[in-house]
Amino acid sequence: MHFLNRRDFLRDSAALLGAAAAAPSLLADQRKVKDKNDQIHVACVGVRGQGKGHVGGYAGKHGCVVTTICDVDEAVVKAAMDVAKKGQGTEPKYVQDVRKVVEDPSIDVISIATPNHWHALAAIWGLMNGKHVYVEKPVSHNVSEGRRIVEAARYYKKVCQTGTQIRSQPGIREAIKFLRDGSLGKVKVARGLCYKNRPSIGKVDGPQEPPQTMNFDLWCGPAPFKKPHRKSKNGTVHYDWHWIWDYGNGDLGNQGIHQMDVARWGLGKNELARAAFSAGGRFGYVDDGETPNTQVCGFDYGDAELIFEVRGLPTNNYQGAMVGNVFHCADGYMVMPGYSDAIAYSMKGEVIKKFTGGADHFGNFIKAVRANDPQLLNADIEQGHLSSALCHLANISYRLGEEQPYDRARAAFGDDKEAVKTLERTQEHLKTRNALTDGQKYRVGRTLKLDAGKEEFADKEANALLTREYRKGFVVPAKIG
Repeated sequence: MHFLNRRDFLRDSAALLGAAAAAPSLLADQRKVKDKNDQIHVACVGVRGQGKGHVGGYAGKHGCVVTTICDVDEAVVKAAMDVAKKGQGTEPKYVQDVRKVVEDPSIDVISIATPNHWHALAAIWGLMNGKHVYVEKPVSHNVSEGRRIVEAARYYKKVCQTGTQIRSQPGIREAIKFLRDGSLGKVKVARGLCYKNRPSIGKVDGPQEPPQTMNFDLWCGPAPFKKPHRKSKNGTVHYDWHWIWDYGNGDLGNQGIHQMDVARWGLGKNELARAAFSAGGRFGYVDDGETPNTQVCGFDYGDAELIFEVRGLPTNNYQGAMVGNVFHCADGYMVMPGYSDAIAYSMKGEVIKKFTGGADHFGNFIKAVRANDPQLLNADIEQGHLSSALCHLANISYRLGEEQPYDRARAAFGDDKEAVKTLERTQEHLKTRNALTDGQKYRVGRTLKLDAGKEEFADKEANALLTREYRKGFVVPAKIG
């Protein structure tokens, strides 16, 4: 693995970011938000999908003005411009290259909704250059990147919010407190569900040309420069990168990170698990996707267990939830069927209490920015890192696994009854969808033991996947400060 030390990183970054990046400590005071009435200048980076929601979340709200829109593809910019103009009455300027955005001293906040492989580097560059940062989930493409963002936020003393907006919903916050107070007894199993239909992305014979409106070299950024090998209704490059390992983390790290975060939150665990395991595969079709569309993950926290399920084929709900969470407790259970509601039940299935209510995650972020106080955040970057990292741990187990018959997958869970039952339900689901034929194999991952404090495995091959190779000029530093 090729890493740069701080001196080398700053030297190489200076050529890309200008002199500002070479002396980031000088930038923190360039444009301070003085009081609650000051206008906050926001740059939204990556605006095709979720990023367009970012524009709408700031434009004309919370005393913010979106002054800059940044995207490598010129074709997606107009829709975001229209959202900004509708919200604040004026159009932002357009800048294609994020390196020019982070060195702009007039910008207070960088709000990032790029593909996953750009999240960490864009966030770190923003923090280095004295910006407060909002970064979408997962905050990282690998475990090491997430920890580096945490370190950068602390070192440069900036506010960094994660895009896990469930943490700002009053109903869920009250429900988590209810759990953590022991109102249903001890939480034994926290279950995250990502039952979200994901059709085939199709299959092409070879590399495809990226859109002419796009700076594809810049789109690749930290990832290898490879022409896209996919083409579906979502376009040659856009969205389906989620299912390609170089850029995405599968649905576990896409939709699933939200429910992974809630599961860990409900357990009250502020560290990584001591072991992780995953099994699954890509069932129901053959296409250019690489990540599993069906996955069962187990995480050992010693006194509690976290189980996560991904189902990309049509399926029935589990305990009333499709994309949500279920907590199995000593004296009852709780179901969170969405982003803002929860229901607590007795062991007999009687409703004990309902929780509901929504709030504005961007508003929470801006409140913390005005106070320059990360303690006010509902989803501080470290929480985002830990939950993102759990997704990465499971994917590392999966990627290091071997194709084996289903019974071997079942045996790999050992005496973990809840995990075995989950895998059995998954098998029945696949049979119902005619997606599991006799003799078909699962990818059965390694059971990986982890030093949670060091965020390292005892497995050399697994440790190599905690980070990645970076292209020159787009290196996420191995150390901050």
